[in-house]
Amino acid sequence: MSIREVVAAFCLVALSVGTGCPNKKGDDEMANPMTQAEVMTMTITSPAFQDGGMIPERYSCDGDDISPPLRWEPVPAGTRSLALIVDDPDAPSGTFVHWVLYDLPAGTDELPENMPTDKSLPNGARQGVNDFRKIGYSGPCPPGGTHRYFFKVYALDGKTDLPAGESKARLLKAMQGHILAQGQIVGRYERR
Repeated sequence: MSIREVVAAFCLVALSVGTGCPNKKGDDEMANPMTQAEVMTMTITSPAFQDGGMIPERYSCDGDDISPPLRWEPVPAGTRSLALIVDDPDAPSGTFVHWVLYDLPAGTDELPENMPTDKSLPNGARQGVNDFRKIGYSGPCPPGGTHRYFFKVYALDGKTDLPAGESKARLLKAMQGHILAQGQIVGRYERR
């Protein structure tokens, strides 16, 4: 019997005696009432780099340290806001966050190059703090070797209503159970 089957059986017993089924907060599949099959896939691209390709120096700490242009589709019906997280799972100390952006208007399907690093943007979107302790985008700056940078976009069924300056962890918690679609593109970078 798989863990999922054990949990399902436990939940049936718990519901039959009226105690309800516990929700393990760290398990995204269990916390999100939509199954993986119900979460649509979005395609995210960048004219600056291919999926799995090298991120140009311009978008790193060795260059202008500006955000790359990004596009995604389709934005599903029922989307009320979008969020974006960029992180590096190859950092020596664990996953390192480079960008946290949320409450983008539902009609947004792209971001231009060089997004402002303000806490609040004119379109109503808000930016969180990254692991450089800065607001907005901070580009790749690996201490050594080639690192992967995951640019992840999420279509949500509501706004997070989080204040500006929140962390990735707070955003992930606010998104639980509200993700309609998601997609990612991975870029790589190595300092010379």
